[in-house]
Amino acid sequence: MSSLARPTNGRMIGGVCAALARRFGTSATTMRVVFVASCLLPGPQFLLYIALWILLPSEDMARTAW
Repeated sequence: MSSLARPTNGRMIGGVCAALARRFGTSATTMRVVFVASCLLPGPQFLLYIALWILLPSEDMARTAW
């Protein structure tokens, strides 16, 4: 598994789904479909997405930090 950082390429809105897909070894499309399907259920999905967007470093920033 790779580190959890938002990629600079292949992201749609914030890169959160692409980062999670890369981390768990699945495609970004699959992760996006799972996220959209989870939005049909009650819960804080949008708040979690926004929190991850803010908290996860961008891939270029994570590269310079190490």
